Parts: sequence; structure tokens; C-alpha cells
Amino acid sequence: MLASGVGSMPGGAVGEEAQNARAYAEATRVVLGELDLPHVPELPGRGAVAGLVGRTMGLITELGADLQPAGWRLTDASGVDQRRARSLLAQDLDTVEEQAQQVEGWFKTQLCGPWTLAASVERPRGDRVLADVGARRDLAQALAVAVADHVADLRRRVPGAAGLLVQVDEPALPAVLAAQVPTASGFGRHRTVHPPEASEALEWVLSAVSDAGATPVVHCCAADVPVDLLTGAGAVGISVDVGVLAPQAYEGVAGVLESGGWAMLGVVPSLDPPSWDDRAGVAALERFLDMLGLAPSEHTVVTPACGLAGASGTWARTALASCATAAHADDRT
Repeated sequence: MLASGVGSMPGGAVGEEAQNARAYAEATRVVLGELDLPHVPELPGRGAVAGLVGRTMGLITELGADLQPAGWRLTDASGVDQRRARSLLAQDLDTVEEQAQQVEGWFKTQLCGPWTLAASVERPRGDRVLADVGARRDLAQALAVAVADHVADLRRRVPGAAGLLVQVDEPALPAVLAAQVPTASGFGRHRTVHPPEASEALEWVLSAVSDAGATPVVHCCAADVPVDLLTGAGAVGISVDVGVLAPQAYEGVAGVLESGGWAMLGVVPSLDPPSWDDRAGVAALERFLDMLGLAPSEHTVVTPACGLAGASGTWARTALASCATAAHADDRT
């Protein structure tokens, strides 16, 4: 087994460039030092341009966007905030490149998935991209192009990595499928997106990852993760929060494990707990695998339950170390 993080880390402050550079360098050192499947850190505490949606919009070059009071909105041309997001990500990747030259195993990066983007980003005239079939198609296809470019960039920056995982974050997907995403007024809900259409957009993005020579996995920390839809769209692995996962998703996770796919299992708290013993993480992992009646494989990965952006710096380091302890518990027996 391996140990990894979901992506986000604590640290940073809006507008504090020197402080943020130090915070990002430290987060990168922690990730590289504690994990045998390290990842590109995300520090959303630096503001909207550094959050999941902002970083991904910075990667997209085929569509313009800018930051409005209500959030990110598509525009005719790239706005100053989209350019800031692009520049900040480039600076972050420079830091990763500098520190990750000794990486020889797997390496991971994260970006926002097409349906969470569609549920988060506004159309030029308002309301979510989710409300417009054509706009959400354009956004998903632009994301697929951006993913391929991002993979090529990372392969150049971390040349020693044995392989590259691309984690597509889809926290909003269950709400999109269940028609639970609110409209701009807040009084209604966007219509449901049916599974075939949801699968098609995911397939564009996941295929772009595979075609670029990387391995696509999808993260969703909701209870009702649609595992079969994700694997049917091309995901070679899934990342879930074991503590909230609904029983109806167990069979899908078991199928991923049985097929040798990547199963990233969140068993360590994302926020500072009142108290913690590493044995709790080991026990949670063992209980889940015993319940499925399966043994871990080389592609089973232990992670925190979700991102660590809301944790203290001390707990973030402890949580990642605890994931490593759980992943390698059997090595000591």
C-alpha cells in the first residue's frame, strides 16, 4: 500500500506573496517528506485564484474567465484573475519541480472535474454553466485540452516519476445527478443531468488524461459516490471518504479493488481531532477492507478523509504521517 493526500493543505493568506511562497515551499516539503505517493499541494487559503476551481480555470486557455462577487464567470477574454491563477500555478509548479527531482515513484496532481466546474462557474449572463447544455459541453472539452497540456508540463517537471496520477475532483457530481444544485436565485434547483450525459463529459476529460500517458482517478468525498458511472467513464481508480461512504457504493469500491485499480481510501480525519492515535487509522482501514472481504493491493492508497485546508499545520503533517503508518502497518509484521 501507499500513502497520499487528497490535495489541499493549510497555509497562505490573501495578498501576502512572500508569506505564501514560503508556505507553499513548506507544504511541498511536507508532502514530499511524509508520503510515498506525493502530490502537487494546493493552498486555497491564498484566495479564490488558489482554490480548486480557480486553479483549474487558470489551466484552461480555450475559454476566458474572471472572478466576480458571486464567483468565477466565463467571459469573452481571459480576465486578470484568470491570468493571476495561471501565474500562481506556474510559480507553484516551479517550486514542485525544484523539490521533486528525487521523486522516482508515482506522483499525483489534482484538478476540478467538468461537473463540479459546471456547477460552480457562471455563464457570461449569469447563473451556472450547468443551466446551459452547450456551455457545459464547451467547458468540459476545454478542460480536456487543458488536462493534456498539464500532464505534459508535469512529466517534463518531474522526469523521474515512475507514473503520473491525475485526480479529477468531483465533489458536486452527486448533487448534479440528483438535481440538488441551486439556481442563482436560490429558490430553485437545476435540472438533473442524466448518467449518459454525465458519463460523456467525464469520458472526454479522463480519456485526455489517459491519452497523455497518465492514469485518471476521480475523487468524491460524498456518501453516494457513483462509482460505476466513474469507472464506466474511464476512471482507473477512485478516491473516497470511508467514514461517510454509503453501503450502496461498497460494491463499486470492491470492484475497483478486485480489478487492481487505484483505491484511495480516506481513513484519517481532515480536521484536527480532539485526540488521535495512529492505531485508529490502521483499525479503520482494516475494518473497511474486512467488510469488503478483500486484501489491499499495490494500488491501494491510504489518505485523509478529504482535503486538509481547514486543518492546522501541525495536524496536516500528523495526518499525512498517520496515513503512512496505516499504509505500511503490515510491513512491520
